[in-house]
This record gives sequence, C-alpha cells and structure tokens, in this order.
Amino acid sequence: MTRAKPELAELLRHDDPRELPAYTIADASHFLNIPATTIRAWVKGQEYALSGDRKRRFRRVIELPQRNSNLLSFYNLAEAHVLRFLRDYHGISLPAVRAALDYVRNEFGWKRPLIQQQFRTDGAALFVERLGKLVEASAGGQQVMRKILEDHLDRIEWEHSLAARLYPFTRQSVADAPRTVMIDPRFAFGRPVLISSRVATAVVADRYKAGESIDSLASDYGCPRLEIEEGIRCELRLQSAA
Repeated sequence: MTRAKPELAELLRHDDPRELPAYTIADASHFLNIPATTIRAWVKGQEYALSGDRKRRFRRVIELPQRNSNLLSFYNLAEAHVLRFLRDYHGISLPAVRAALDYVRNEFGWKRPLIQQQFRTDGAALFVERLGKLVEASAGGQQVMRKILEDHLDRIEWEHSLAARLYPFTRQSVADAPRTVMIDPRFAFGRPVLISSRVATAVVADRYKAGESIDSLASDYGCPRLEIEEGIRCELRLQSAA
C-alpha cells in the first residue's frame, strides 16, 4: 500500500525537529556568516526614523516558531540563508522584500515560500520580477538577482517539498564556497557537521585550536583535507585554515 504524501500543514508542526526553536540570533549569525543586526531585523523587525521625532517599525520578514522567544528554527535558518542574497545585491529594503514575498504567497497560497521546493521552480522568477519592479531594477539587474538567488537555493536539499538540510557558505565568496559542511536537525542537535563523517565542526575546530594538524584530523575522520579546512572556517572564520 502506497503511503500518501504528508500535507504541508502536517509537516509544519512543532514535533518536526526542523520547526523547533533551537538557534539563538548569535548562532544564526555565526553559522550563516550574516551580521547579528541583520538577522535580528529580519526576525524581530526594525525601527527607523521619519522626519522630526517620528519613528516607524518594519515588520519582521521571518516568522519565529514562538512569538515570545528569540530562538530560530532550522526552517528560519534556511529562510535567512535565502534572504542573504539580498545582502549580496545591495539596496533592497525590508518593505520591498516583504511585499514581494506577500505577492508570491498570495499567488500560490504558500506559508513559507522561501523554503518550499516549489519556490525554486514556480516562484523564484515571480519573486525576483516583483522585487525588481519595487526597487526599479533593470532587466539585467533582475537577471543578476535571479542568479544570486539560485546560488543560495542550490545550497538547500528538500524533503516532502520543504527544506531538509542546508550547506552554509564557509567563505565570503559564494562562487568559491564548496559544499563540505551541512546543517541538518537530525545530526549534532542541528549544529554544523562535516558531510562525510557527520562530526560537528565545533569538535574539529576545538582539536585544531588545541594544536592538532589539519592532516592528522583528516586522517582521524577519514575525510579530505579540504573538508577539515572548511569545517574550521565555519567555526573560526579564518582567512586560511592552513
């Protein structure tokens, strides 16, 4: 008997480890290499000044699993990872992002468009087109945005149409960042791990800081030297792990 596919509403529940609040803003900043102030603005909103003494607050663009908590879920990490492309394509405001996301949600009825697999095939082009109109980007500018967005979506693997694991960028340059580190809620309590051995990058970095060489660590874990280097970069953000 063939088992029916789970409905999206069934997957988006708190006994799904991907939906559990597990990461601080500092964790998200560290794992994704995004400034904590940026993460905070995305998940908590941001106040900005108008003329005179008047102020206004942006609404959040990422919905946390618990409104009375600052903790992010794995799904939130994946959403922040995708939104990171807006930092690579400068000058896009939170209201413009929110408006483009709302447009895609209304068109397709999606709850979390950025981490749904259909977004990649059906929604990304629409999102970029709407965003480009809101920020008055040329056709060429929209093509650049689409390419950067696709680079970020390529770092996500999907199960049942939702983000299941994430390969964060371990280098500043997106083009040069290999897929050697993985975040998956099923391993190491959702902390980054090396893809071949599933050992936490924090363990690798601690051994490296204690004086063990990269070659000896690669031998111990039976993985390529590059994987050890990227695990250390993920934890220490070194320019060179050699």
